[in-house]
Amino acid sequence: MSASSFQSSFSVTHIGTATAIFEIDEVKLLTDPFFSPAGTKWDMGGGIVLQNTETPALSLENLPAIDAILLSHEDHPDNLDSFGRRLLDGRHVFTTVDGERKLSPRPDVRGMKPWETVSAVLGGKNYEITATPCQHLPGGECTGFILTTPDFGTSADGRPNAIYFTGDTVYIDELARIAEKFHIAAAVMNLGAAYAALPDGPVQITMDGKQAAHLFRTIKADFLVPMHYESWGHFTQFGQDLVKAFKEEGIFDQVCWLVPGKSVRIL
Repeated sequence: MSASSFQSSFSVTHIGTATAIFEIDEVKLLTDPFFSPAGTKWDMGGGIVLQNTETPALSLENLPAIDAILLSHEDHPDNLDSFGRRLLDGRHVFTTVDGERKLSPRPDVRGMKPWETVSAVLGGKNYEITATPCQHLPGGECTGFILTTPDFGTSADGRPNAIYFTGDTVYIDELARIAEKFHIAAAVMNLGAAYAALPDGPVQITMDGKQAAHLFRTIKADFLVPMHYESWGHFTQFGQDLVKAFKEEGIFDQVCWLVPGKSVRIL
């Protein structure tokens, strides 16, 4: 794998689907909290039922102290379930504008527009969090996040080093703007090539391996960290499919694979 100018430590503990603990030095952030056991069903209307096939690797009582939550969207149960909602009370939560409205009156939920940057003190350090655009289910809001802090250092050309969490999205050209402002040391990507059954036909709502590789190269990231590619019937591309795709795309050596329930050092 290539070297990185990133000056802090970054580890990821994958819990399940889009849920993971990002440990950055001593700060711990949780993404898209989902903790329902295998076999749980959600009636989405129109004859569509979602069901997960794997129990998350950690339960609520096994979590460490969490400093903040990165919530890409609150309206899909595979990104925020009833258990995950318990974690939103009394914590910093960064999400969409629509999510802030729907999750009110929690005072620490901050809705963000695409490319908006907010500052937050996490673990005694100053962080900047930038929302990134997503194209997910038509008519809904979803966001990704870029994290920076002075402790990350800078790249050789002076851009701040950063960590990127894509949220649920397919590839869109607008994401190329990330490379103009940030040096992405690690890009954690929600994949699985998920599809939604809509009246006009199925619509792809998360990236496949080829799209992920294209985004990875476009934003010139150092490492790709895939997750969100197991456990659901609306996913169409799984682990071995991604291995094949990343090898074909020539980026396999820059991929960091996660192990459910285990802390994996990325940087």
